[in-house]
Amino acid sequence: MTISDTSTAPIPRRPIGASGIDASVLSLGSWHTYDRMDFADAVDMVSFAVESGVNLFDVGVYGFRGMQPPVFTDVLFSAIVRAARIPREDYLLSEKLWLEGFGDGGFRPQLEHALLRVGSEHADLVILGDLRRDDLELRDIVLDLAALADAGLIRAWGVNNWSAANIQSLSDIAAAEGVAGPQIAQLKYSVARRSIPDGEPFARLFANGLTMQASDVMEGGILAGNVTPRREVGRDPGAIRERIVADVPAFSAVADELGTTPAQLAVAFTLTHPATTTTLFGASRLEQVQQNLDAVALVERVGAAQLRARVAPFWADKGIVDPEGP
Repeated sequence: MTISDTSTAPIPRRPIGASGIDASVLSLGSWHTYDRMDFADAVDMVSFAVESGVNLFDVGVYGFRGMQPPVFTDVLFSAIVRAARIPREDYLLSEKLWLEGFGDGGFRPQLEHALLRVGSEHADLVILGDLRRDDLELRDIVLDLAALADAGLIRAWGVNNWSAANIQSLSDIAAAEGVAGPQIAQLKYSVARRSIPDGEPFARLFANGLTMQASDVMEGGILAGNVTPRREVGRDPGAIRERIVADVPAFSAVADELGTTPAQLAVAFTLTHPATTTTLFGASRLEQVQQNLDAVALVERVGAAQLRARVAPFWADKGIVDPEGP
């Protein structure tokens, strides 16, 4: 097996919906990564990512003010970019906003606290967390986000794992109100979990301009070969994780035949979807970033159609998970 060297050319960028913002096709997450690294190594890793063309960083915290134990992933990121002397205009900042915290004042108190922690005056992108509340009016959410944009606190917004029907409702409300609607959907998308992004309901949304941020692309490291990950792994819609683990040897064999690694193949697959703006991944070593960058070259070398054909047998949630979404 041979693994290609990381290209010196910056990775491509694609638009986030109709927002006018272009994001790198790979974006770097921070959840449970920087807090597991030596600080100097984290500075080197983020510096290398930016030099390689990565410009979108997700620093969203999965929790609320006062949660225990406290988390510092976003605070660490603010220190990392300062130490690396990366100007704010050289990267895009993505934050999470949680519907559980939507109340008096809308999202603004939550967002201002997040921006304080990360040391920025605005977020380029905010992603709304899962829709678990049934006491909210979607119109209130759309108008509140429009107000944040008018105030210069955000530039664009999207949603995380919302159903296609609810995203369409958001878009319809925004159009009726004459404000910007959701530009991007962060969705679980991998060689194993394809039913929702590849289904007809989301195909209609993508045809109308919505784009996708692929997440959970390695199933918490399982598709990269770590079948017993120590860190927390995301939800398991369709209860297919055992099937995914069982498929790892065969998936690794395909990667070997293609002269790549399982991790690179997992990332490369997500880039073949025509609606993918960016694929989100986490890394705690510079070498992981280097290897994931090589996934871009893998798509060019093998071809999108051939890649999708080779990984088709590993579509574990086919016929199990509803394409409409949560």
